[in-house]
Amino acid sequence: MSLEKTIADFLTDFTIETTPGSAAKIPDYREHLREGTKVAVTFLPGSDFADTVKTSKKLKDEGMVPMPHFAARSIPSKDAFADYLKRLQDDVGIAHVVALAGAVEKPLGPYESSMALLETGLFEEHGIQTIGIAGHPEGSPDISDSDLASALAWKNTYARSSSAKLYIVTQFCFEAEPILAWEKRIRNAGNALPIHIGLPGLATIKTLVNHARACGIGPSMNFLVRQARNVAKLMTVNAPDKLTLDLAQHVASNPECLINKVHMYPLGGLRKSAAWSYAVVEGDITLKSGNKGFKVNRDID
Repeated sequence: MSLEKTIADFLTDFTIETTPGSAAKIPDYREHLREGTKVAVTFLPGSDFADTVKTSKKLKDEGMVPMPHFAARSIPSKDAFADYLKRLQDDVGIAHVVALAGAVEKPLGPYESSMALLETGLFEEHGIQTIGIAGHPEGSPDISDSDLASALAWKNTYARSSSAKLYIVTQFCFEAEPILAWEKRIRNAGNALPIHIGLPGLATIKTLVNHARACGIGPSMNFLVRQARNVAKLMTVNAPDKLTLDLAQHVASNPECLINKVHMYPLGGLRKSAAWSYAVVEGDITLKSGNKGFKVNRDID
């Protein structure tokens, strides 16, 4: 198999995400995404869940597959949680969700973690077929490594008895080494859940640095720091080509690796990240010498 095909296969069926705020500015998602694309709908602190329902419906009506986020710490009660699921099923009809703790310091209700949501059984009761849970290849600024390991072990146990299929969707990183070391470490510790690895979409170095700091990105942020030392490069658009190449090669040559899909974070806008991803999937790329990545052949600006 050619290296171009290996890279294309790795990115095929990528998922991506959107926010209700972005959805209001996109006349039709079909202008940027192909029908059937799975799109996560993020939930920001202080948001109204009605916006999640509205965005999910827009996506469904335009041929996409919505995957709404459920942020545990932003859910005020079990009744509200059940109501959110019912509204989504009544107004949209969904099969996929992402369960997260959420970036709220003090929970608004009884749920402090995604585990608390899972153990209610409400996802399964409302017909949810797949549930994404968070993965942290470079650790978390808010959760100790031991607590992360314990939570992942709990979720693996839960997955064995749930009618829904669980998978891990990770935070974005910038270099392959910490991702691959983490995947091997959690697999050796007993993880059996498939992993959707987070890639940073096309964005300026400045934008990526700001998002990385806000999200507590760890060692791989050194990649950005090196780039940002040159002020002239701050507004240069970065593509995750070297990261994609490294991951694709590893996954292809290590069948035991549990990474099986890519989740794209469109930090610089959905249009550019989607266009770049489709170019890669179609093999419209030129490899750089020295295994240093690749560039897409089409103009996506």
